[in-house]
Amino acid sequence: MKFELKGKDLQSKARAGVVTTDHGVIETPIFMPVGTVGTVKGVHQTELKEQINPDIILGNTYHLYLRPKTAILEGAGGLHKFMNWDRPILTDSGGYQVYSLSNRRKIKEEGVKFKSHIDGSYHHFTPENVMEIQRKIGADIIMAFDECTPYPCDYKYAKRSMHMTHRWLKRCINHLEKVPLRYDYNQTFFPIVQGSTYKDLRVQSAEFIASVGAEGNAIGGLSVGEPAEEMYEMTDIVCSILPEDKPRYLMGVGTPINILENIALGVDMFDCVMPTRNARNGMLFTAHGTINIKNKKWEDDFSPIDEMGITDVDTYYSKAYLRHLFAAKELLGKQIASIHNLGFYLWLVREARKHILAGDFTEWKNIMVKQMDKRL
Repeated sequence: MKFELKGKDLQSKARAGVVTTDHGVIETPIFMPVGTVGTVKGVHQTELKEQINPDIILGNTYHLYLRPKTAILEGAGGLHKFMNWDRPILTDSGGYQVYSLSNRRKIKEEGVKFKSHIDGSYHHFTPENVMEIQRKIGADIIMAFDECTPYPCDYKYAKRSMHMTHRWLKRCINHLEKVPLRYDYNQTFFPIVQGSTYKDLRVQSAEFIASVGAEGNAIGGLSVGEPAEEMYEMTDIVCSILPEDKPRYLMGVGTPINILENIALGVDMFDCVMPTRNARNGMLFTAHGTINIKNKKWEDDFSPIDEMGITDVDTYYSKAYLRHLFAAKELLGKQIASIHNLGFYLWLVREARKHILAGDFTEWKNIMVKQMDKRL
């Protein structure tokens, strides 16, 4: 993988770059639609390419390991071929899913024993076998196995967890060197900064992660319930330490406002289920605020879903029609809303990139944050 910085904002830490992988080029800042189990929920791959057009999507190691299972993915020639996607993919290592299964898992130094949410069967993740699983899945960018601490989290637990994540990282790196590539392209490994919302722990973790010298770095353990101000404070601290010439990935973030504020702090890559999850509940993101399409006020509004026309669905369908689909519980409503929201997220990061390169990102960002904070 190769990363080149193409421009910086003079009034913030925002940057525009290019990540080059064997499956294609990723222009940053970028939002990665979440394709947890080999699909961006409710969206055909053709629509994903033609309307939303992301440079990269995300898959999840935990979910893909359980279903369809790594043997199936290997038999298909990797996740790219299995889901017929020829652009870059990043896989989350499963650390967040382990965190979210708090009543179904036991964390020890060796790794994590957990019960499948599908059938209750027992499984064991270690830094070593998670590297092997990600080799078999075949994503372009793979993540270290870590523990994601909850919020709130007491200091002693956060510190103990952070040091274990660092020890697991060493094991990931050592084992990865022994596991050959499965397919005819390269994989890039990202370690993950942890430390909850404690400044000194975030500093320690960022320094340790930076010392590893990986080709890119991730920031985990945020967007787990902490106030946005604490997220921004931790991100700022970490970005000031992580190397400038490597891409920075803030995991699981977030709202459109969160994304713009974190771009301003120096983050390059984002993912979040919010655009599709909110879409399925009738919440639409726009440049002028959020819309609850289920509200009666849209019942006879025959204007386009979004007059900006970012995707085809925005001008092809009216607000009244989309509201009708939700009222009638038609699956098409969720699909249209998902395409719209994902299209908006990709438009937002691409506009941010344009303004970074043009030198007026901060002014534009401040206007957008005010507009997007409204309920329409």
